[in-house]
Amino acid sequence: MKIRKLIAGNWKMNGSLAANAALLDGLLAGVGAAAAEVAVCVPAPYLAQVGARLQGSPIALGAQDVSAYAQGAYTGEVSAAMLQDFGVRYVLVGHSERRQYHGETDATVAAKARAALSAGIVPVVCIGETLVQRDAGQTEAVVGAQFAAVAEALGESIDGIVLAYEPVWAIGTGKTATPEQAQAVHAGLRARLRDAYPAAAGVRILYGGSMNAANAAELLAQPDIDGGLIGGASLKAPDFLTIVAAAQ
Repeated sequence: MKIRKLIAGNWKMNGSLAANAALLDGLLAGVGAAAAEVAVCVPAPYLAQVGARLQGSPIALGAQDVSAYAQGAYTGEVSAAMLQDFGVRYVLVGHSERRQYHGETDATVAAKARAALSAGIVPVVCIGETLVQRDAGQTEAVVGAQFAAVAEALGESIDGIVLAYEPVWAIGTGKTATPEQAQAVHAGLRARLRDAYPAAAGVRILYGGSMNAANAAELLAQPDIDGGLIGGASLKAPDFLTIVAAAQ
């Protein structure tokens, strides 16, 4: 069975009411009947604006983070139920920037994924190695451990997630894993999914590491790359739409 690709834009900490409106106008004018599923993950203050604009459109609403807690004295946190109120379909969990700058551990990431699933939101679980780890030949071990933490916490529910392999050394650096490097990691993750949870063999595995309009087609042509998690290129409608068009 062919897996429908997913192209998800991560706006990171960018945007304004005016800039968002202009970007969404460009995306909605050009997305048409895309073969891939399309989503944009936006900063929390703009969920209402973007959600209202996307209602009834082919583009799904995504958030960039979610609390592991359901409610209570957690100032600054946003719960999965709150995201659900705004019609959020996807939420990024464990992005490398959250791991690096906010000290999120594998256990925290797993807890956030579980919280998202409990509210009917699809967690996009991000995993990936640093350049030091890759150079030391530790890619498989690092990515495997990050995956295992989530798999152990979710069990059979893992079939409800999306995985995103994002080599940390290729995020915002202009460097990109070669199609062969990315495919090798994706194939390894697919094997882990198939071995541990046969029903989860269809979980989509996205590539997220400086995918752009120029390299998207070659990356997306790899057999185990089921889409892209797009950073900077998602802020330019023509570039993002080019990537969407490449996802057949």
